[in-house]
Amino acid sequence: MIDLHTHSLLSDGVLLPSELIRRAYVIGYKALAITDHVDSSNIDFVVPRIVEVVNAVAGHSQIKVIAGAEITHVPPKLIEKLVSKARELGAKIVVVHGETVVEPVAPGTNRAAIDAGADILAHPGLISKEDAVRAREKGVALEITSRKGHSLSNGHVLRIAIETGATVIINTDTHEPEDLITPYRAKIVLRGAGADEETIGQIFANSQKLIDRIG
Repeated sequence: MIDLHTHSLLSDGVLLPSELIRRAYVIGYKALAITDHVDSSNIDFVVPRIVEVVNAVAGHSQIKVIAGAEITHVPPKLIEKLVSKARELGAKIVVVHGETVVEPVAPGTNRAAIDAGADILAHPGLISKEDAVRAREKGVALEITSRKGHSLSNGHVLRIAIETGATVIINTDTHEPEDLITPYRAKIVLRGAGADEETIGQIFANSQKLIDRIG
């Protein structure tokens, strides 16, 4: 399992980053990105702390651990600035909290995240075909999620992505230990969204390609 969207107690998760890494390894993860929630109030604190942990475990962890950030509930016009700031602070994976159907995310967030060149648009809700086309053009991955609530629109996201050729990946949006999933569980989530076996294989491969791209 490659999971590029997780949270520790540096935001609203319940695990120390080190415990999150250990638990992911034990259930068979290959790679994990720690992407705690950030906005202008905490980005200068959170991202360097994640980078510090990733650097500390380098050579001591049995899985690849990646420093990241999830820009969350930020006004769309501020997203580009914060994507750049996260990268300057050392985030290798930048996620933007998309227009999920279960939270009052500001309209226009999906497009702003795509135009800002985020790596992943998380749980993008009822994303438009136009925004999915733009995501394909900008190389922004659309997320299928195992997270309760956010997953309600998985079928729509996958259908639009297939129609437009946008890249899809699967993540957990983990906040608690039980949110981590096995590859078998990930396949069930993807089948539930309407993916066939060939599509599931491609989605898993997309996560590896994203890791390869960031180095």
